[in-house]
Amino acid sequence: MKILILEDDFTLSKEIVTFFTSKSFECTPYYDGSLLLKKYKANEYDLIILDINVPGLNGIDVCKAIRELDKKIPIIMLTAFSEIEDKLTSFEYGADDYLVKPFHFEELFARVSSLLRRKEIPQQIKEKNSIQDLEIFETEMKVFRSGIEIKLTPKEFKLLLTLANANGKVLSKQFIADKLWDYHIETNQNTIEVYINFLRKKIDKDHPVKLIHTKIGYGYYLKESE
Repeated sequence: MKILILEDDFTLSKEIVTFFTSKSFECTPYYDGSLLLKKYKANEYDLIILDINVPGLNGIDVCKAIRELDKKIPIIMLTAFSEIEDKLTSFEYGADDYLVKPFHFEELFARVSSLLRRKEIPQQIKEKNSIQDLEIFETEMKVFRSGIEIKLTPKEFKLLLTLANANGKVLSKQFIADKLWDYHIETNQNTIEVYINFLRKKIDKDHPVKLIHTKIGYGYYLKESE
């Protein structure tokens, strides 16, 4: 497995590379976002780890640029700041996960392994899933409402698809967290609320009929009406 790493702390970058190399990964580190983006465009990788505050293009801008080229490659963001704004922006631009420094390498490894495992597992594809005027095309990863395409990040798409495949059943925050991340982290449940809000703004905001619903104390579900 090939990992592309953006980290301007030379010591930390070397430690990450040494750790993942010991786990039989091939790692390519960069300290400048612009240089990493050029490297990404010229080669194929299995996963990308991006520090946010780096020279050249910052990690969030790099994430956004990569997502415009590839909607499926797993991306993990690293930052020394735990501010909610950084998390929201990272998720909005398509990051799959977010880890605040300082962190344990084993935790980073667990998250990398989880994302790669999910990438490799064959999924049963349902070509089209429709709820009222909402159309979800899984293969193309496209979503339309009333015939108008709605741009979603990969994680937003996975959440919407998870809700759609439940056929109106209420899904708990923990179920959704386990389904989308494959491991338990306490902050994931707050992250689910963030993603639900993202989806509501994109899916329901401009439509009189709301499709994403909350059952207080239980979870969320996708249905044509209450």
